[in-house]
Amino acid sequence: MRVLVLGSGAKDHAMTWWLSKSRTISGLFVAPGNYCTSDIATKLSEVDPSNAEQVYQACLDHDIDLVFVGTEAPLLTGVIGYLTSKGVSTFGAPSKAIKLEDDKAFSRDFTDRHNIPTPRRSFFADPDQLEKYLSRHQGTEFIVKSNNISPSRETLHSTDTGALIRYANHLLEKGPVLLEEYVPGTPITATILLDNKGYISLPIVSEYTNRMKDDNTPTGGMGAICPVPIPDRIRNAIREKVIHPTLYGMKVEQLSYRGVLTLSIIVREDDEPVLVDYHVRFNDPAAQAFVPLMKTDLLDILEAMSEDRIMDMKIEANDDFTVAVVLASEGYPLSTVTGRPVEGMTALKRANMCGRAVMFCGAVDGPEGYPSTTGGRTITIVGRGKSLQEANASAYAAISSLRLEGGWYREDIGNKFFQ
Repeated sequence: MRVLVLGSGAKDHAMTWWLSKSRTISGLFVAPGNYCTSDIATKLSEVDPSNAEQVYQACLDHDIDLVFVGTEAPLLTGVIGYLTSKGVSTFGAPSKAIKLEDDKAFSRDFTDRHNIPTPRRSFFADPDQLEKYLSRHQGTEFIVKSNNISPSRETLHSTDTGALIRYANHLLEKGPVLLEEYVPGTPITATILLDNKGYISLPIVSEYTNRMKDDNTPTGGMGAICPVPIPDRIRNAIREKVIHPTLYGMKVEQLSYRGVLTLSIIVREDDEPVLVDYHVRFNDPAAQAFVPLMKTDLLDILEAMSEDRIMDMKIEANDDFTVAVVLASEGYPLSTVTGRPVEGMTALKRANMCGRAVMFCGAVDGPEGYPSTTGGRTITIVGRGKSLQEANASAYAAISSLRLEGGWYREDIGNKFFQ
């Protein structure tokens, strides 16, 4: 099979790597790709993944059998529907399902209809009304997020009324905002693969979405651990109270599709799960954390999904743990500095998947031997080990070998799970 992956981020590199290990792959392409994807696939840097006509032409030029969309931009521009109308097989959420993520007012009404626990919330389109509301609730910890899809899942949680108002006003320039009460607990990312008859779960991840432990500046995710060491009673609660009613609701409201659905969940201190977001795509860096653990051929999984027999698949993962750490550019996320060289990548590329650390490229590109930054989250280093401590040590040993002027990363990924 000849497959085209759309995207340029670290999660797209991770999915491309997983596909590259398939025993039935005969051609692998990525558009536009990044500095590392050319090691495992043909890089189509001239193709805009959000331009349906360009993607379709690439399919004709390279005799593509399947277009794999795991990132948000092509979903929003209708690439899936366009390719389907042209007879090209695709992996990705159709337009009818995107409102689960792209319209939080709809998704919150959806969860209410199907008795899925979510935080208490309010929606605002008027900055004056939002400011009045926050002024009446000073000292309460809130999360503010855009009502619409956010490529980096940028949210802010704080008790600082002024900070919340300033960030909300920034988001209001693009549309309404959602204000939710902050729910303390353990963040869980549950990724499921769907067809018309059932689903399978991939390893559960916990993501770190703040800039630092004590800095709530919104980022797209600075690290992750996988699998999360949680007891079976919590896993069962997530299935019974969040996943199953979600899939039932999607079925009765005709939102079901073949593809991926990611659920961002907070497990409260009383062990009860609370849904905080749906994503009709893979999360970053959750995908980078679970991909190195997967043993099952991804093309076998995709074939089973296309034939509505995903529940017959036995998904195998090795028994390692992973810790994913993101290297960010200076100034990210508020005023990112780009165009700086990254040193030390050649050795890590050479050792990829051979040692105890894996490197997935994000906002890095350039000619071979001359990588430079193109955005904020540049590289995800994933350490592997027989314990979280061992995986943590592998990740930080590898990331310390990279040199990026002004670059930074969190130094506590995974600590709370083994301290």
